[in-house]
Amino acid sequence: MLSTMIVPIREEAAERFSQAASLLPKGLRQGAERLSRSDKARAEELRLRIGRLPTVTLPEGEIPLATDGGQPVTSEDLRLTLEIATQASAHAVLDRVREGYVTVRGGHRVGLCGSAVCENGVIRTIGTLSSLAIRIAKEVPGVAEGIRPLLKEAGAVGGTVILAPPGGGKTTLLRDLIRRISDGIEGPPLRVGVADERGELAAMFHGTPMNDLGAHTDVLDGCPKAEALTLLLRAMTPQVLAADEVASAEDAAALEEASGCGTALLCTAHAVNPQDLLRRPLFQRLVCRGVLTQAVVLTGRGGTRRWRLAGLEGDGLC
Repeated sequence: MLSTMIVPIREEAAERFSQAASLLPKGLRQGAERLSRSDKARAEELRLRIGRLPTVTLPEGEIPLATDGGQPVTSEDLRLTLEIATQASAHAVLDRVREGYVTVRGGHRVGLCGSAVCENGVIRTIGTLSSLAIRIAKEVPGVAEGIRPLLKEAGAVGGTVILAPPGGGKTTLLRDLIRRISDGIEGPPLRVGVADERGELAAMFHGTPMNDLGAHTDVLDGCPKAEALTLLLRAMTPQVLAADEVASAEDAAALEEASGCGTALLCTAHAVNPQDLLRRPLFQRLVCRGVLTQAVVLTGRGGTRRWRLAGLEGDGLC
């Protein structure tokens, strides 16, 4: 472990919450907008489950939202929410869903749950919705303060994976770290290529990033990470390559290829700590081959995150 400190998560303007709440049908939206400005700024998700009151996820947990007449969420509410979010019919959206979510304007992610329709063991569509989760995308400038100098002292900017459980702040931290590297904060400005497969990092809208990833950043969104990493490497001469949620063998192979080209790497993965990460053969290989050499480990929720920088060792695995 190289460093341990507390990183305060600054309250961002409640407009991000209102942007996410605008995806809801009118009756549900009014309940969300009745929240205090402080709670709007702290909100992490909006959740809709058929037959239940809608809820908002705050750092201390889920709390119900008031609706007109105390009416629970209906299947029509779910359908309308998806249509508002995607500006398309729910049927058209469900027909192209493969990974259980869609990313919408502003970088908010709408998670889908219901009855999956499978073919040869592969999800083809979701036939009937039973619940939705709208994860509120946030920019938190300064949340990555202090990390880059430690990475530099460790010998490189990249070869670094940010670890946390789902909802632990990995994407938010990666977004700010990209911006700081690109803008030359705590070090010289570097060209950063971002493989933004899900559209959550830059939140591109008609070619314009809705989130600030820095002045020297090139973004390829909507493209599978493995292909995007390769294209960025060949076309944009990045000094740093970044990708969110590495999870497949194809993603790992692209990182391995890039690591041999003098490009620093930044990525995220679901894990509680390095030991948890190294239980997965995909990451064992990346560590054993020297592709990933260090991890930023995030813990905590809400207004405070704790992070520590840890070396990744493949002893006994390689």
